[in-house]
Amino acid sequence: MRITWACVAARPRDHLDAIAEQWRHERPDLDLAALALVGRLFRVVDLVGTELAGPLRAHGLENGWFDLIAALRRAGPPYELHPTELMATSLLSSGGMTKRIDRLVQVGLVERRPDPGDRRATLVRLTRRGKRTADAALETHIAGEERLLGALSRAERRTLEGLLRKLLAALDDPSRA
Repeated sequence: MRITWACVAARPRDHLDAIAEQWRHERPDLDLAALALVGRLFRVVDLVGTELAGPLRAHGLENGWFDLIAALRRAGPPYELHPTELMATSLLSSGGMTKRIDRLVQVGLVERRPDPGDRRATLVRLTRRGKRTADAALETHIAGEERLLGALSRAERRTLEGLLRKLLAALDDPSRA
């Protein structure tokens, strides 16, 4: 497919266009396509995270809480996991995970209990209130995601999903290291 200048000029401009223009002026010797694309990915992640966090506050959830109660909810009955399993679903350190679990215990969304299969281990379990909150917040979360993707057609969403899946598979490949 050949892209004409008229087509390029009709594209909406964003913050990364300005950054790329500045770099083109300073470093015309560099191909800045990767910088602009990865920058857009970071910007989308930042904006989406901010947009999705707001409506979750109506469910009494602070930043990062939904991810943990959602991980417990999708684990299925009895809606419990070891803290290390929860850590695997997030980007938190063990100290960060402990603090977040402490807060969720304080507000009554989860409880800690001894692991009956290992006296040294602890399980984190959703409370009834935590399960209700996770279910309601999930509906809010999905509605927010749908709203945010509203600028894309169904076909564009499928294309983007396929491209991101391909990129993630390559990045997650352990042989890359």
